Amino acid sequence: MANSSRKTLFAIPAPDLEHIVLRSSAELAELRGKSLFLTGGTGFFGKWLVAALGHADAQLGLGLRLTVLSRDPGKFLARHPEAAALDSLRFQSGDAADFPLGEDRYDYVVHAAADTLGIVTAAQEEARARAIIDGTRRVLELARQCGARRLLHVSSGGVYGAAAGKLSGASEDEAVVPTTPYARAKREAEELCEQSGLDFTTARAFAFLGPHLALDAHYAAGNFLRDAHRGGPILVRGDGTALRSYLYPADLVVWLLHILLRGQRARAYNVGSDETVSTVQLARRIAGKIRPAPEVVIQSLQPQGPQNIYLPDIRRARTELNLEVAIPLDEAIARTLGFLDSKLTRP
Repeated sequence: MANSSRKTLFAIPAPDLEHIVLRSSAELAELRGKSLFLTGGTGFFGKWLVAALGHADAQLGLGLRLTVLSRDPGKFLARHPEAAALDSLRFQSGDAADFPLGEDRYDYVVHAAADTLGIVTAAQEEARARAIIDGTRRVLELARQCGARRLLHVSSGGVYGAAAGKLSGASEDEAVVPTTPYARAKREAEELCEQSGLDFTTARAFAFLGPHLALDAHYAAGNFLRDAHRGGPILVRGDGTALRSYLYPADLVVWLLHILLRGQRARAYNVGSDETVSTVQLARRIAGKIRPAPEVVIQSLQPQGPQNIYLPDIRRARTELNLEVAIPLDEAIARTLGFLDSKLTRP
């Protein structure tokens, strides 16, 4: 799918933004004249939310007011100067765990802050867990003080623990038994929301593939896209049998807007795809979009214990919110590679 030549926030393709407006028209209409506070607005999820809301505000004349929490707004704006021209957007300096609450009023709060990158030591893991918990506690304070109508808490499918390792995927009705420090912190953050008495919904996010996904982190999809874009080879760590499913971020934003505005109070919804692939299948499908196709190298031909599976059951989102995976994986791959190509030619 070709990228539009029209400049958009964070260079997100205009057709993707139009996809969001088309599939969330009723939800966006409910945001007319409203004020939103967003944490995590400079990350992967946040860039897509900010770009989509900014585009919708400009296109539909929503009169939206969007405040994004950032540790260093100046640095972010230096990297993305086009954001400074967005009338609906302003930044608040601070860290999620201790930002000043101020006196501003917000209709909706979206808490999407969670650092999932660069953790290599136990001390860093502990610090991240504490930041997740303290950040959620602070955001709940804000939501209570400002009288927000609703909080959307973006959590993780990791809270399910072994339940996400079933071929049928983890269901929201199952007990959550997180097994990693990150997942335990995310679950504790969910419990803080449950105990708050506030109106909130929870989005349990699984795996994603699209523009602005980190290419040099621990995400297999990002690593494969990086390898392919460099001409290969695409390196598959392990034996390639791990099973995942990937939602494109244009669909992700649609889902988050529906959960924010249509989800039942205090209810969790899985956010992800049900198009399952092994990691080696994913690598080969990415390679198939490149000419000449790069080599796919499986680094270990021996199984490394039980099969690694991380999948959501998305029936609740389908039945209660009428959500679908509108952009299939092959199209998601093509769009993302097109975005990466455009970065090389962009002035």
